[in-house]
Amino acid sequence: MNPAELKAVVEYMESERGVEREVIIRAIEMALQSVTEKGGVIDDTLRIAIDRKTFERKAFRKLSDGSEIETTPPPLGRIAAQTAKQVIMQKIRNAEKEIIFDEYKDRIGEIVTGAVTRFDRSDVVVELEHGEAVMPSKERVPTEEYEVGERIRALILMVRERERGPEIVLSRSHPDFVRRLFELEVSEISDGTMEIRGISREAGYRSKVAVISHDERVDPVGACVGMRGMRVKNIVRELSGEKIDIVRWSEDIHTLIANALAPARLKSVDADEETRTVTVTVDPDQLSLAIGKRGQNARLTSKLTGWRVDIQKDEESMDFEERVAVAVTKLAAIEGIGSEYAEKLVFSGFLTLEGVLAADMGDLQAIDDDITAEQAKGIWYAAEAAYIKEHGEITE
Repeated sequence: MNPAELKAVVEYMESERGVEREVIIRAIEMALQSVTEKGGVIDDTLRIAIDRKTFERKAFRKLSDGSEIETTPPPLGRIAAQTAKQVIMQKIRNAEKEIIFDEYKDRIGEIVTGAVTRFDRSDVVVELEHGEAVMPSKERVPTEEYEVGERIRALILMVRERERGPEIVLSRSHPDFVRRLFELEVSEISDGTMEIRGISREAGYRSKVAVISHDERVDPVGACVGMRGMRVKNIVRELSGEKIDIVRWSEDIHTLIANALAPARLKSVDADEETRTVTVTVDPDQLSLAIGKRGQNARLTSKLTGWRVDIQKDEESMDFEERVAVAVTKLAAIEGIGSEYAEKLVFSGFLTLEGVLAADMGDLQAIDDDITAEQAKGIWYAAEAAYIKEHGEITE
């Protein structure tokens, strides 16, 4: 590179890529020093430098008293000059990558804005203020499509070292993206008046955000919604229409489950601490609302609370056919009984595990002409195992 080319490279990297001028020049000097030595000039006293004003290549020889004198730079042949150019660009790229890593390594969890530049298969490459980032396919929102040139916001999920340099990984599907949006939009969260206790998310479709207020004068749900719903609307807009359920947090699991499943009305909530299972009973007209489309409401509630959520219709309000169907479904779910025997047991009067365990082998064998004594024993032992798993022991 001649002085004019070096100057152009330095000014571009400084203004457009954010690399400090001195860092770039030192990288160039290291590259030239390396090429000079590889070219056969073996002289420990020789130092190659770049003039900071003219960008000309200079050489200095160190004297025995520690001082330096300027000398004529060794000539570079055509091949050496081409090699020097390649090494210089590599050194500059390495310097840029180190700066990018240093800038972003402490910004994990922040939201940044960038422009989509290209697609690497299904991964999205995004140009940030300094350097490139990638949003892997698994961190994309499945309902979103992106276009080259489009500006998007995303969470810095991680910054990791790769062979080709540091890689900034972005995400729009991670629950923490929703968390950060609330922290940016709701001042009561950012100043510590309120706190997000939990988030469950199915990106692109629905999120549940559990919040609590540390000031009794502040309603956590109302603060998140904002005046005329503007705060939550801004977040929903950023999430391309993803639905947001804001849930009032409670340390009492019964209350928290009721809040998380709202607006469904619950008849009862029973919690088993040992198995961390919550059994919810609802009227038949509330069942689909409580469970949600494709089970989404129940699934997100389970993720939010950390408890397994089992939603059932109130048996007292069921008609006979519904009770039979429920009994068949429960028995069919037991390994060793299954759908093969469940319906036969129910229509023979054995609607529950307790009913099966109370029967003798002859009664079980009589539910069908084709059932052998061994098969009847298998049904009874399967019921016993299921009962012990559910209750811990069999009581006489």
